[in-house]
Amino acid sequence: MSSRRTERIYKLTQILKDTDKVYVRDAAQQLNVSEMTIRRDLNAEPSSLILLGGYIVTDPKVNGVNQYFFCEQQFKNIDEKRYIGQLAAQLINDDEVILFDSGTTVPFIIESIPDERCFTGICYSLNTFMALQEKPNCKVILCGGEFKTSTHIFTTVGGHNELHYLRPHKAFISAAGVSLTQGVTTFILDEITLKTQAMAVASQSILVADHNKFEQVRVGRFASLDAFTCVVTDCQPDSDWQHYFKQQGTRLLF
Repeated sequence: MSSRRTERIYKLTQILKDTDKVYVRDAAQQLNVSEMTIRRDLNAEPSSLILLGGYIVTDPKVNGVNQYFFCEQQFKNIDEKRYIGQLAAQLINDDEVILFDSGTTVPFIIESIPDERCFTGICYSLNTFMALQEKPNCKVILCGGEFKTSTHIFTTVGGHNELHYLRPHKAFISAAGVSLTQGVTTFILDEITLKTQAMAVASQSILVADHNKFEQVRVGRFASLDAFTCVVTDCQPDSDWQHYFKQQGTRLLF
């Protein structure tokens, strides 16, 4: 590790003692280097820091934090999630109203949206909101409710939130499990109502899931697989999956 990189990593570590995350853009400004330099520093060799979408955070294996934002899921399959994010972002057009779910892949979708794209982003998750508000031409709608500190999502109070009155063009929905027989599932039960409500109001529901989620079944089922008009993943699925998607007329991107 070069001395300059060592110094930059040390400075970033000091910054993160006072906050749980820092934007790559802000970190580059504070260190007076380019964003590319920051990303290269963090990707070159293992360190106590890691990139998560547009943020720099401390590796949970180092700091022991167990909240959802820093849980193990956030740091698995980063390359796959970034690739999915790049594919999914191509589906977003100017002047569309887009609903973004709370999953760990979602910030990578938002990060890949061109800054010049004009759109409205709806969300009910803190990490999704933080990513959306970085987009200069995005109008952000945060659905309120009770804030769950363990998952960083806002759940409805009294049965209704802003989603009741909105009709987004597309909803990008993440999942922890995708099964041909058991449907689409999550391990966070608080998400079930939000995900089902999001899919009910959106004109199109788009599933984003890396290949490791296929053939997995989690505790909370929120949709059947045929409820999605498009599935975005990181590699070509097995023939059974391809046959199913073709039979259902589901668009498959990988």
